[in-house]
Amino acid sequence: MMKTYELLTDINMVHQFIKKHDLAFLFISTPNCSVCHALLPQIQQMLERFPKIKLALIDAHIVPEVAGEFSVFTAPVLLLFINGKEYIREARIVHTQLLEQKITKIYELLYE
Repeated sequence: MMKTYELLTDINMVHQFIKKHDLAFLFISTPNCSVCHALLPQIQQMLERFPKIKLALIDAHIVPEVAGEFSVFTAPVLLLFINGKEYIREARIVHTQLLEQKITKIYELLYE
């Protein structure tokens, strides 16, 4: 199974997504980013184990404001927000096992 994502196409949608979900995971990518395309399915698969985390995909070319607002200088950038506050940030080279360990720790603190 793969976690589905919401495609956010403007900055207001991004803010609403973060506000609406206690656990909001943003995957910020660009169209010509081969790392992004390879990483997204891995992240979708990993997040299946965390049902309360909601996933959104943002194309930084479609929503250029994300760069300034979230200090995004490269792609991909992965951000986990808890109740509107940024808790995890991974960029460019993402070690999925380490990321999963970080998410697991937070998730267990919140839900166990």
